[in-house]
This record gives sequence, C-alpha cells and structure tokens, in this order.
Amino acid sequence: MEEQVGQLWDRLITRAASGRYPDAAVSLQEVSKTAGVLFRALGGDGGLRVEAATASAHGARRSWLQRLAGSNTDVELSWRDAQALRLPAVVDNFAAPGLNRDLYLWLVALAAQADSSQDADWFVCSQRQTQAVLQRCPGMQARYRRLLAAHLAQRPDPARLRADEAAQEQAIRDALQYPGQSPVLPTAKKSPQPVLLWLHPAPPIPADAGGEADDPEGAGRPDSQDTCRELEDQRRRQAERVAMPESDRGLITVRMENIFTWGEFAKLDRGAEENEDLDEASDAAASIDRFSVTRDGKSVASRLRFDLDMPSASCDDQLLGEGVLLPEWDYKAQCLQPDHCRIQPMLAETAEAIELPLRLRRTARRLRAQFQQLAPARVWYHEQQDGAEIDLDAYLRFSGERAAGHAVAGDRLYRDMRSGARDLACLLLADLSLSTDAFVNDHARVIDVIRDSLFLFAESLAATGDRFAMYGFSSRRRDPVRVHQLKTFAETYNARVRGRIDAIKPGYYTRMGAAVRYATQLLAAEPAGRRLLLLLTDGKPNDLDKYEGRYGIEDTRHALRQAREQGLQPFCVSVYQRAGEYLPQLFGSGGYVVIHRPSQLPRELPLLYARLTACRMKGARRRGIKCSVLQVGSVSA
Repeated sequence: MEEQVGQLWDRLITRAASGRYPDAAVSLQEVSKTAGVLFRALGGDGGLRVEAATASAHGARRSWLQRLAGSNTDVELSWRDAQALRLPAVVDNFAAPGLNRDLYLWLVALAAQADSSQDADWFVCSQRQTQAVLQRCPGMQARYRRLLAAHLAQRPDPARLRADEAAQEQAIRDALQYPGQSPVLPTAKKSPQPVLLWLHPAPPIPADAGGEADDPEGAGRPDSQDTCRELEDQRRRQAERVAMPESDRGLITVRMENIFTWGEFAKLDRGAEENEDLDEASDAAASIDRFSVTRDGKSVASRLRFDLDMPSASCDDQLLGEGVLLPEWDYKAQCLQPDHCRIQPMLAETAEAIELPLRLRRTARRLRAQFQQLAPARVWYHEQQDGAEIDLDAYLRFSGERAAGHAVAGDRLYRDMRSGARDLACLLLADLSLSTDAFVNDHARVIDVIRDSLFLFAESLAATGDRFAMYGFSSRRRDPVRVHQLKTFAETYNARVRGRIDAIKPGYYTRMGAAVRYATQLLAAEPAGRRLLLLLTDGKPNDLDKYEGRYGIEDTRHALRQAREQGLQPFCVSVYQRAGEYLPQLFGSGGYVVIHRPSQLPRELPLLYARLTACRMKGARRRGIKCSVLQVGSVSA
C-alpha cells in the first residue's frame, strides 16, 4: 500500500511539478558526435571533449507545487572550460523532440563563440554570443526563433511577479528577443529563472585535487579496464574538499529537508576499499550528485604502494644505455619543454628462444600464404649492359638503326630477371600499460591478445620481406618512460624475437606522446620511401602526474603532428570501446580503427597492415582482406 501511494504521488505531483516531457527527451549520447563535429566546424577548440554537465542550484523562485514536491531546485545548463564542452545529459524541456535536439545544436553553436577572456558580465556576454551566432550562421536563425517562442511560453509572466523580479524578467525577455539592446540586468531579491538558451552564468569549478599525493591510486589508474567502464556515467559529479568530521560530537540532529538532497559525505579509504559488489556500487554512484572528500591521515600505506610495485634491478629487464631525453608539449604555455621526459630502452634479457605457440600455427600458415603474395615479384629488366638473355626488341631496334646509317651504341642489348623491392618500413608501437591486465573474456587478458597479435603480425611481415620493427612502452611519470625493444629494423625475425614477445607483461601507465616521439626518431632514420608508424593501444594517454585529460591528448597530438611533418604515416589500432571520442582529434578521421571484439585483433591486425600498404593479394576479396570488418577511420563491428 505504501509503495502504491508513493508511485501515485510521483505520478501526480512530482511529474506535474517538473514541467518536463520525458516522452520527447533527447539524450546527449544521441547527439554527441554531431555536437562535436558542429563545435569544431564553428571554430571551437578541437581539443575539448563533449561531456555531460553537472546540475547546479539555480536559486530562482519556485512554484507552490514545486516546493510541495521538493523538486526543480537544480538545473543542467551548458558551459565550456579548459577540458570539455559540457551539455545537459538529457534535454526534455519541450514537448517536441525536434525542439529538444535544436536546443542541443544551438547551445553548441553558442559555446563555440564563448570567450573566457571577456570581462563583461553574463548578461552582456550572452547577448554578444547570440548576436555572433545569428550573424555567422544564418541557418541558425530559424532554429533560434522556434526555440525562443517555446522558451518564452515557459517563462514566468512579469505581470505576476514582484516589481524587482518583474523588471529582471522583462530585461531577460528583451535580451532574448533583441540581443544587444539590453545593457544592464536589474537586480532582484531572487535569482531569475534559468535561461535555457544561454550558457551557465557561473559554471561549477571542480575542487582542487590537491596534488598526486592525495590520491595516488585514483589519479593515475588506467581508465580502460572493462569493469570500470561499466560503472562510468556520462554525468560529471561535483566535488568539494571539507574537513574530516569528528565522530564523538554526541547528539546528531537531522533536518527533514535534507531527505530530498543527494549530497553525501563518504568516509572511506579509496585505496583500501574491498567491496566488490559492482551493482551496489553503481547504484550508489548514480544516486549522488556531490561528493565531499577529505584527507585521511591513515592513508600513508597506499601512497607507498606504487614505489613498492617497482621491480628490483635484479628482476627487471636489461637497461640499454642511460636513456634518451625528449621534450614534451605544454598546451597551456603553447611551448615544448626541452628534455622533459627520459626514454629508457629495455631488453628482456632472460627471454628464451621459443617456437611459435601451437594455438597460432594454423592461423600463421594461412597468413604467411596470403602475405607471400605481397613479396616483390621477379620482373624483366630490359636494355641492360649484361644479362641472362639477349633483348630481341633492343637488338632489332639496334640493327635497324645501324642499317639506316645511324651511329648507335650497341652496349644495351641484354635483359635480365631480377626481384623487385617494396620501399616500405613499418614500426609497431604496442601499449603495455597496466590496463592491459584486464580480461577481455573468460580465457584471455588484453595483454594476451596483444601478444598473439605481435606474433602473427611478425609472422606475416616476415613472409613479405618488408622492413619492420616492434617496440612496447609504458611509463611511470616522465622519468622513466620504459620502451621494451622487441625487434629492431636491423634484426631478423627469429626464435629469440619470439621469446621477447612472449615475455611482455603489463607495465604501468601510458605516456603516449613521449613513446611516439621516440618511435618517430627510430622510424625517420630508415631509408624508405614510405614509413608507417602503427600504434596499438587499449586506452587514452594517462600517467600519475598531470598527464591526464587534455594535457596528455594535446601532447600526443603534437607528437603525431611532428611525425607527419617528417614524412611518417601514423595509424592507431585501439580496442578501447570509447576511443572514438578522442582518436579523431589525434589521428584524423581516417587514421584509426576501433575493434569492438578484442579477441579478433590477432587475426585482423595483419590484414589491416595489408590494406594500409595498399598492396594487392591474389584472392584478397575471396579471403576477406579487402572486405575485412575493419573500416579505416570508423568503428569496427
């Protein structure tokens, strides 16, 4: 009975007070790709992600029904910051789905004109941004008129408001209808109703993380593990740093109005939490909009954990030299930091020479048979000074010209059969970060899939005779960035190389920009007409320090740009399901592929190489190479 009454209350009161139209809702997930393309096409920062905005309190006057239901205290507005363009997770403000979608597109266009350096207030800036969009994008004018009519119909009538609030509301209405003609927003005791057609007047500022020492495990944890991805939510939560509350204060008082809030103080040690009930954790995370965090003096052990995870010198791989110093791009300062990262080349000294694993031999034989068709064919070279046979065409031409009385040389009358050559070099750079320890199915981890892929890739390229090299990398901050040497260009593929591939294991983090710069140096030194840099990864750039989010993305993008300037062709193969959100920024629309089923990577990687090198095989269409499931620049099935 109690449950039935609650459901009836929700249906009659809460929904009536919300003023929303859930049947016409449009989610951010539906328009995220379109929003990203439109934002960059209109001049927005290409390095910004598209993410869900956090709800914030608006402070405006609520109706009697809303106060009774305890709803409509928060609103999701749009804004942009240094990391992302933040849009509402769901738009259901209007009765028509088309209007809700139009609101998304309008807010994106508005955000593309936003300038954080403007010193004017929110009221004036919003009008300037509206004017800029209407002038630069005439196609937006009809969409804005539709949104304006629908939004004005939902705003409160100034005639029913108090004098100060009425003046404020009328100024907003005039600014919406005639942008640029209202210079001042009148003050009122209450904040105005949220303006859905403008950006956030005071965007929430994320709480300072307080440095890497506050939470070393959470700060640099690789984000591509399958379990963690299942718990991720599109919505960004707000955080605030508070003091640790005392537990012996005596009587605890509870205010009943707090029942309707979702804020919570969570006293837990993130590094020591052992609860693996993922369903319970997911429900708890979804119900909380704001977290209050504090420093716990009992977390010293977790800070030491990462140092203890480093292998000893006697158990580690062999170091090859003192390392190589490389720069790193700081997008905020717009400059390269010289000698900022140290690359440490390493070699698996204890790796034993092995044969190809039995489980891969059948697939390897099939791939070798296919890739042998890529080997340079033997062709006739005509008009040679020496050769195996007389070139009849050259001899007849020589005889005719001599009979006609012309002085001709008779030193190029032979032909010879020689092997051609593929002027091609490829370097494969494999991500060996900690995230590769995650399982892709009941039998194999990501690192196991990568290992099998390297085996089959090397077997296939060895059949073609192409020059290739293979390296793996991981990092722990900027010093060192560990680069594992699997095969150099000068080495032949043999049992010892297979032993090094078999010895790879999950490492630490993914400082991708430094690894790309090092690989660029190695590949640029190869005398080849075409040089392919193939990056194999399962996540985005990250590390324990500030190499997170946009910083790592921008550094990697700068490194890839430098590689292209040196004549290299970078291409990325990713098994991270959400890689399509940031890979276009790094590799372009046609420079990457995402494999949704990582278990297919060993078979598909060599075939992808065949496509990238633009070579034909006999029976390619029949064997599935040309019609592979891999679609360059898109997401595979």
